[in-house]
Amino acid sequence: MTTIQLVGAILFACALVHTFAAKGFEILADRHPRHEGLFHLLGEVEVVFGFWAFVLVLAMALIAGGDSAIDYVESRHYTEPLFVFTVMVIAASKPVLDAVRALLATIARLVPLRTEVALAWLGLALVPLAGSLITEPAAMTLAALMLAPQVFRPGIPEPLKYGALGVLFVNVSIGGTLTSYAAPPVLMVASTWGWDSAYMFTHFGWRAALAVLINASVVTLLLRKHLAPAAAQESKTVPFKVSLIHLAFLAAVVLLAHHPVLFLGLFLLFLGFTQAYQRHQDPLILKEGLLVGFFLAGLVVLGGMQQWWLQPIVSSLAPTALFFGALGLTAITDNAALTYLGSLIAGLSEHAKYMLVAGAVAGGGLTVIANAPNPAGAALLRNGFEDESIGALGLLGGALGPTIVAAILFLI
Repeated sequence: MTTIQLVGAILFACALVHTFAAKGFEILADRHPRHEGLFHLLGEVEVVFGFWAFVLVLAMALIAGGDSAIDYVESRHYTEPLFVFTVMVIAASKPVLDAVRALLATIARLVPLRTEVALAWLGLALVPLAGSLITEPAAMTLAALMLAPQVFRPGIPEPLKYGALGVLFVNVSIGGTLTSYAAPPVLMVASTWGWDSAYMFTHFGWRAALAVLINASVVTLLLRKHLAPAAAQESKTVPFKVSLIHLAFLAAVVLLAHHPVLFLGLFLLFLGFTQAYQRHQDPLILKEGLLVGFFLAGLVVLGGMQQWWLQPIVSSLAPTALFFGALGLTAITDNAALTYLGSLIAGLSEHAKYMLVAGAVAGGGLTVIANAPNPAGAALLRNGFEDESIGALGLLGGALGPTIVAAILFLI
């Protein structure tokens, strides 16, 4: 352990404490209006890890020199933050949203349930499972925007909203495991361990799909009395060709997810297209997307200093203990970082590999930092909660039930 590693671990712990205390800063903002701007900033969950990453870089510059700090920051890989930002903005565009809403409305009319109940269930079950095709960040964005006006709104009891949020986060985390490319923790090990989509479906996918259906059904049953038909909104119909072009941009970005130069170039073309046909657009969620990208980039910088203590823990555990260890560690570290560290360990048995990934994805809904798409969901849904902030303990409580369901199915 070097001095810089120790400082990195301490600052990582500070960021974790800050994450759990973020809702408290919103309360302080109300009590101290003179400094409410500062407290609101510190209360933004998406700002936390980026803020402490800057503190880490300054500390490294003071301890080892400016060149060492710059070299470290530039050695990190930021493809995931850039991809999540890009896919969030495109998936949340009006033409894509209208197309998805129309599809879900058609399916809801075919289900023998009240339309609003069927839509809530589809948003918590079908859309997260679609993450195995369109990637988890895109699924989280679409599901959050579908559910926001119906479930995460005034009039719904706060505990039920946290329950629905926990189900959404867990279902997105496990719903991307039907293929080998959509879930970040799976992507980190798939090529190294030779796991293709057929392997993922036979070992993880059917278990995950069953857990998703159970979790969505239970929370929808609890919500059914509080769900009401959505208020009709006047909106101009988006031409089919425009929706098709937006969906093509989304598909192309997903296909080029590992090539940031290419998908960022496509994103610039997408921005140009939205300006050219502005009459068919709503304002893009650039602010929310940038905040989420900032959060994930901060996690990349801070998380890169934790390998010295995380990897020995992972390598020392027996398979069953590794499952529960990964599930618990995921709550305080990004699950993709955890499985990446596991991929560096030589000699892991197939059983241990399965347990590591299963634990990492099962625990992906416990906190905002547990899974890369979670900050996107938090950014889009926080306005529906008290003080316009998501409490870490509330999320933890809401995610415990669906996490247990996922854990049981992965352990069978």
